[in-house]
Amino acid sequence: MAAIEERENAKGEKSYRVKVRVKGYPVQTATFTTKTEAKACARNTEAAIHEGRYFSYSASKKKTVSDLIDRYIEEILPLKPASMADQTRQLNHWKKEIGDLVIQDLTSSMVTAVRNKLKSQTTVRNQIRSAATVNRYLAALSHAFTISIKEWEWTNDNPCTRVSKLREARGRTRYLSKDERFRLLDACYKSCNQYLYTIVVLALSTGARKNEILSLKWENIHFDREVIQLNETKNGKIRILPLQNYALELVLDLRRKQKLNVALLFPSTKSGNHIPTNIRKGWDKAVSDARLEDFRFHDLRHSAASYMAMDGASLIDIAQILGHKTLEMTKRYSHLSDAHTKKVVASMNNKIFGKRRPDLRE
Repeated sequence: MAAIEERENAKGEKSYRVKVRVKGYPVQTATFTTKTEAKACARNTEAAIHEGRYFSYSASKKKTVSDLIDRYIEEILPLKPASMADQTRQLNHWKKEIGDLVIQDLTSSMVTAVRNKLKSQTTVRNQIRSAATVNRYLAALSHAFTISIKEWEWTNDNPCTRVSKLREARGRTRYLSKDERFRLLDACYKSCNQYLYTIVVLALSTGARKNEILSLKWENIHFDREVIQLNETKNGKIRILPLQNYALELVLDLRRKQKLNVALLFPSTKSGNHIPTNIRKGWDKAVSDARLEDFRFHDLRHSAASYMAMDGASLIDIAQILGHKTLEMTKRYSHLSDAHTKKVVASMNNKIFGKRRPDLRE
């Protein structure tokens, strides 16, 4: 059976120590800052011992959170190249905050404390970290624990599952007006970065993400079909993007000028042909020269989606081009396709009623 002892230190802070006694097994103890967590631990530990699961997770009493994160970064993240850089940074932050803790000692309240700290901190751009970004940090740690449960058998508990996600703001729909688009393209054309103009045109014409464009290789370009095949996407699925009109002309021109032994479309001129060009400085200057307010590179993707919606594309079409797994993310553009929706309903009504008034009989 399990017993919970309430303790209080000199500062008046309370803690709850769990003791689980099952005949034939050594006494198991653990300490928590809340009684709710202590009860959950007692219940789960008893059940695990009776089912023969508990002592198979001895690693949780020896391995630290740092050990878990290091193994995840080494073994799992290479399988996720599109998100490897971001998740490595996120996981290293958790490692810095709670890495010294033994896995078994990590509680959901500790994870919550770090989550709240993340929420209050400012980013390198001196902005308060968004709820969406904080949730990505939490998701990265949660998946590391999920792998440790399913594949490594280091523990049988994921404390992140008991931590609530922050409510995220509605997705941005910032897109370029016609005048803003002309100003930005003009600034990019004059940029010291020789590839920036073509990169921005590709982003506006295809809706591809920045990393997807910068990592493009010539093997991804199929001139005979006039498409771009993205093999490494954020969602881990192959995506086909139409390469049309002006964007196609620019890529063809780039192919004619570039050496045949260069694999990347946009290689760095300083770091070598195997490293993509760095557009940060050129992009920031172009945005400044174009006098754009509150505009990020990712908003080029929003602009492409918005233009498609206003041109009558269905949400399913937009979702397929952008690579959204569900229509929920695409619905942010639904208000821009009102004209198309009206045409669909008008066409349906015309077929059903023609020009008749339903309240009159012939």
